[in-house]
Amino acid sequence: MFGAVVIDPPGLPEVDHEYLLVQNETYLGPAGDSDGPADAAVAPENVATGVPSLTMFNGHATQYMHAPLAAQVGDRVRIWVLAAGPSKGVSFHVVGGQFDTVYKEGVYLLRPGETGGGGAQVLDLASAQGGFVELEFSEPGTYPFVNHSLAEAERGAKGLIRVSP
Repeated sequence: MFGAVVIDPPGLPEVDHEYLLVQNETYLGPAGDSDGPADAAVAPENVATGVPSLTMFNGHATQYMHAPLAAQVGDRVRIWVLAAGPSKGVSFHVVGGQFDTVYKEGVYLLRPGETGGGGAQVLDLASAQGGFVELEFSEPGTYPFVNHSLAEAERGAKGLIRVSP
């Protein structure tokens, strides 16, 4: 069992959209008397292999490929990310986006207007760590987000953000 507890830092500004992505992996054994992999049983002993069967956001692999997150051009978007594990971390990346705010494990690493500002491409979290990123989209389109540990993206830790005009 796992989940996320979001504790806003003091003075957290409002945003247009706020999403929470909990990444976890699962380790499946062979399907028993079933007709397919959907009936495969969880096999905790397979954690020792280090090779999950699926890596997913919010309990379902590739769900955000079919039901994208939404925003509009100019909207401010905050994405909370938790690497729930049990063993894998996440290198959260929005393809075509740039984070102007990065908050990790209770500390801002990047904030707009602060000395040494700039942008970031990735929020890297070890297993059991959390944080958030913020960004704005200047162009309409469909922006993929992935665990940039691409083996995990191919196991299902990927999705889309659909940005309308």
